[in-house]
Amino acid sequence: MRALRTAAAHTPCVFASSLSAEDMAVFHMIVRADLPIQTIALDTQRLPSATLALWQEVEAYYGRSIKRVSAVFLDTCKLAETQPDGDIYETRTAREYCCSVRKTKPLGRVLAGKKSWVTGLRKSQSASRTNIPMQEWDTAFKLEKFNPLAVWSDQALWYFIDQQKIPVNALYEKGYASIGCEPCTRPIRFDEHPRAGRWWWENIATASGSATECGIHVAHKALSKQDTKVTA
Repeated sequence: MRALRTAAAHTPCVFASSLSAEDMAVFHMIVRADLPIQTIALDTQRLPSATLALWQEVEAYYGRSIKRVSAVFLDTCKLAETQPDGDIYETRTAREYCCSVRKTKPLGRVLAGKKSWVTGLRKSQSASRTNIPMQEWDTAFKLEKFNPLAVWSDQALWYFIDQQKIPVNALYEKGYASIGCEPCTRPIRFDEHPRAGRWWWENIATASGSATECGIHVAHKALSKQDTKVTA
């Protein structure tokens, strides 16, 4: 809670929720402490039906709305003109362009003019996140970034969720461990890393198996690629 209270002091502050288990825990704490942090979620127009159902359930359960943020129509038109939906499975450039249009650029619009934002990132989620601090300067979006669950283990997260009776996505019960857009998410096997179900074709195609970020948390790269693609 200390990190969240510090974030709330950096007003205006935005919590960007993906409606993941982590983000549901953060949202629960924000609501219960009545912190002045606006919660938004990116509607990529590709979210699973279970995620959309949770969105409605959560708003009713807590009596607080989660602002819907989507790409502007012109950007989605450019995306459709540039590449068919299936191209995301063919090249990583195409997938990253889709992510930048549907996620990174809309988030950038929301964060413009804000002093801080909050995420549900945890060190144990993936190798690329092991050095995540509780607070950092976001060089891409130019504001303070708070990761209040940075040091939480899987066990601590799910204990808190069970103890507080926090609603979570029904897909977790169907073998999903990390949930994003429907075309880019699948259930995992018992012996796979929790993020193996995200952009799995890239993980298979690369020796490092490190294709586990959409671009939001490495936004400086995603935004530059998106600008290049659009103006080409």
